Amino acid sequence: MPARENPTARQVRLGAELRKLRDAAGKTAREAAGHLSTDQAKISHIEAGKIGVSEERIRRLAAFYGGADETLLDALCAIAREHRGQYWWDEYRNVLAPGFLDIAELEHHATALRTMHSVTLPGVFQTEEYARAVCSGHIPTLSADELNIRVAHRMRRRGILERTDPPPFEAIIHEAALRMRFGGRQVARAQLEALIEATDRPGVAIRVIPFTCEDFIEATQSVLYAAGPVPELDTIRIDSVLGGLFLGARMELKRYGALLDNAVAASLDMTESRHLIHHIAREL
Repeated sequence: MPARENPTARQVRLGAELRKLRDAAGKTAREAAGHLSTDQAKISHIEAGKIGVSEERIRRLAAFYGGADETLLDALCAIAREHRGQYWWDEYRNVLAPGFLDIAELEHHATALRTMHSVTLPGVFQTEEYARAVCSGHIPTLSADELNIRVAHRMRRRGILERTDPPPFEAIIHEAALRMRFGGRQVARAQLEALIEATDRPGVAIRVIPFTCEDFIEATQSVLYAAGPVPELDTIRIDSVLGGLFLGARMELKRYGALLDNAVAASLDMTESRHLIHHIAREL
């Protein structure tokens, strides 16, 4: 089986969780390879997400390591069953950079989502015109085709809110992001009106950190916390100068979970937030 050139974030996470189980058991990669009657390099590739692993092998390894929770194993096996071409974002493979597929994948599989934004609005709430204005600021400048593809991909991400049973989605947005006029007044006003409409969707909670807040100062980077089917598979995505960064270590999850809790504490309640968004829209 040839190694994957660009394993998805979930494939990498599957391998990382298998590595955690092995480390917790005090087993070496050589011992794991011996248990599966394979070579050590293959175990390393599995744990790096570079090659797939069957459900049967996941359960054999877990039994060898001992102590693995059955619900976690079921969740890992569900990842192992996924295949290329199964989901809508696979249409963009080799068209957009892997990070675009990873965020769509993360949002799709999340059981709940929490996000914090300080300059732009969360992608799943963006209108087409607003998204086009934001993407137009890319350096280097995107070609017309690339711009259209990115906008189309972002619009399809909104599908998670249109499901029969959408995942709960809590968005904490700094007032600064609401006052940005990307695309001009009309585009910005239409975007705020769409954001107000989003508050009527089931499971959507939008809170605003106002300029008057004096206690919360860490709203400097976009953060997305995606809850997995089990807590061990919770994932953080943060924006960086090098693109999206995915984190899943226990201490990282605890840290960013606390950050989001603090952001909620510093924000207006949902009714007050809706009123502020409406007020800013009327000013435009």
